[in-house]
Amino acid sequence: MMSELGPVIAVVGPSGVGKDSLMLALAQAEPRLSLLKRVITRTPDAGGEEYQAVSEAVFQDLQETGAFALHWQAHGLYYGLPAADLQRQRCEGGGVLVNFSRAVLLEAQALFDPFVVFSVTATPDVLAARLKMRDRETKSEQLLRLARATKPLPDGLLQVIEIDNSGSLDAAVMAAQHALYPPRG
Repeated sequence: MMSELGPVIAVVGPSGVGKDSLMLALAQAEPRLSLLKRVITRTPDAGGEEYQAVSEAVFQDLQETGAFALHWQAHGLYYGLPAADLQRQRCEGGGVLVNFSRAVLLEAQALFDPFVVFSVTATPDVLAARLKMRDRETKSEQLLRLARATKPLPDGLLQVIEIDNSGSLDAAVMAAQHALYPPRG
């Protein structure tokens, strides 16, 4: 008997909201979840999430050979979800956490079943403080990111779970776990 595929869990939210921290902590706290390592055309030492760094030429070769379940471009970079890794992780039956772009959520929903969106939020003050603390962008770039933070998700998404990450990471992890796997009793 074939096991049911685990859900693809798209984690989205503005820069500075703590997506990577939440995903890592959630995967460590919940054995039914795993992280998908994306392929990205950025330098290997850029920090943040764990990813496979490739050149644009290598990315195009991978894309042309069908290596990606889904790919997109955002902020001058190319992002790809390795199809073989994603399928293997889903076949193991657990949920697969993936950092997504809002722009491809509807396409992803059409491709993956089950599909869940974690919309990670934080207050504007928290976002501003985190962007300043990580010091990756100029002040004007930070202001642009803060302005984009209120951009809504596309209409038509079937399962969206909002996770507030303004407070402690533990509280956000617990909220996400309870949303995915409600306590029984």
